Amino acid sequence: MQVVVLQDDERQLLERLMRGRKTEVRLRQRADIVLRSSAGTSDKQIAAALGISRSVVAKWRTRFVLEGPAGLVDKPRSGKPATYDAKTERRILAKLEEPPPDGYGSWNGPLLAKALGISSDYVWRFLRKSSISLQRRRSWCISTDPQFTEKSADIVALYLAPPQNAIVLCVDEKPSVQALDRHQGWLKMPNGRSLTGFSHEYKRRGTSTLIAALEVATGLVTAGHFKTKKKKDFMAFLDDVLKGMPPDRQIHIICDNFSSHKNLPQAWHDKHPTVAFHFTPTHASWLNQIETWFSILWRNSLRGASFDSVPALCQHMDHFIHAYNQEAHPFEWKRATCKPKTISHSLTNLCK
Repeated sequence: MQVVVLQDDERQLLERLMRGRKTEVRLRQRADIVLRSSAGTSDKQIAAALGISRSVVAKWRTRFVLEGPAGLVDKPRSGKPATYDAKTERRILAKLEEPPPDGYGSWNGPLLAKALGISSDYVWRFLRKSSISLQRRRSWCISTDPQFTEKSADIVALYLAPPQNAIVLCVDEKPSVQALDRHQGWLKMPNGRSLTGFSHEYKRRGTSTLIAALEVATGLVTAGHFKTKKKKDFMAFLDDVLKGMPPDRQIHIICDNFSSHKNLPQAWHDKHPTVAFHFTPTHASWLNQIETWFSILWRNSLRGASFDSVPALCQHMDHFIHAYNQEAHPFEWKRATCKPKTISHSLTNLCK
C-alpha cells in the first residue's frame, strides 16, 4: 500500500472539503479516504468505516499520490457517441426542400422523422436550434403599380413636410362592420375561479360601413356611418368633413384607388376647388394612416364586443371615437433602416 504523505496546504484543503456545507458527497468521501490513509489507516479499515469497497479506496488513494488534490476530481468523459451529425442535419434541410407526401399540405416533425428514419425528438431539437418553424406562414403583398415610387414619395412627403397652411386628411372605408350579438358573461368554475368571456354562438344583427378621416397633423378622427360604400356615400361624408374646414386652406386627401374615390363628378370638384386627391399605389394601402387607426379601432373597441342592433354598433364606435379624440396625437411616421442579415438556417446554403 502506498503511503500518503500530506503537505500542510494539502491537509488544510482536504479538511475544508470535509467541513464545507456545499461540498459534493463524493468529493467529501474522497477527501476522507485520503485523510484516513495519511493517518496510517489500512484500505480494509477505511472501506469498512465508509461502507465502500477496498478497490474504491485504493483507486482514490493512488490517484492522490500520483496527481495530488487534482486527482480527486472526475476526469472528463467522452459520453455516448453522437447518434446524428452534420450530415443528418443536411438531410433534414434537403427533405424540407422536397414536397411533402401525397395528401399532406406541409411537413411536420413526425412526418420528417418517418421519411428520414430518425428520431422525431432530434428533428424538433434541430428545427428549434435552426429557428425553423414549420407552421409559421409569411404573407406579403407587392405593389405592381408602375408609378409606385412617385406616388409613395408624394404621400410620404405630405406626412413629413406638408405644404404650408394646408390640411392633410387620410380617408377610407371600413365596410361591413358586423353587429354580432354574442352571449357574454361570467362563468363560475368548479375550483371557485370565475372566468369572463362569450359563447361561440352569436346572431348577426346586420352590418354598417364606417367611413373615417384622420387629420395627419393632429391625429383627430371624424367618422360617418353608411349602409353602403358607394360614390354618393363617399361624397356625402366628404361634404360633412369639409364643412368644418377653413375655406381658404388647401385640403389634401389621401385615399386608395377604389372606384368610389376616383372620377368624382366635375360639379363636386367645382364646389371644392381647394381639395386635391392623392391616391396610394396599387396594393399599398399601408401608406394610408387611416388603416393604422382602423386596426386601433378593432383591437380596442370591436374585437369581442356584442351588439343587439346596428344602431347600437354605430353608437359604440362613436363613443370610442369621442374618447380617442380626447387624447389623439399624430402618428410618428418615419423610415426604418433595414440592415441585411445573414440567415444561418438558410435551407439553400446549408444544403450545399
